[in-house]
Amino acid sequence: MENIVRTTFPTTTTAAEKDAAALEYAAQGWTVAETTNGLCLITDENISAIEVTGTVAAEVRRFLRANNLSGPVIEIPGAERREIHLVTGVRKAAMAIEAMRSAGILVHTDGASIPLPPTQLAAGSASWGVSPTEARWIPPVVALGAAVRAATSRKRARLTLAS
Repeated sequence: MENIVRTTFPTTTTAAEKDAAALEYAAQGWTVAETTNGLCLITDENISAIEVTGTVAAEVRRFLRANNLSGPVIEIPGAERREIHLVTGVRKAAMAIEAMRSAGILVHTDGASIPLPPTQLAAGSASWGVSPTEARWIPPVVALGAAVRAATSRKRARLTLAS
């Protein structure tokens, strides 16, 4: 039996909402592409994205908030918590990026497409956990590296105590 894969999803987003969002993102200086389901940020040398999931995502968000480092965060719907943090400074942070990748964190750079709200995805719509207008800045990737390091250290400590 053939397995049919859906490439588009029904959306309740109007063309006017999509156009308004695209203008807002362009005003931020972001490269945005329109897709059938919404809008995508195209990463470049100025803006990239760090994707974290599960309990690490919650710990990273807590660390950033506690240290006044929060930037724009896209929440992706699904069974497991999934967040995409927008960052700058990727070209100058090879060690931080390598450390995050070693910890299992996805780093989206060099033309990767990131779904922007109100993009419709399989499990629902992408939404802002922290919108660009709420954030005081787009943090450097090293700030996310510190948050990931703190989150994974806590996770290891909890696992050590449990055993």
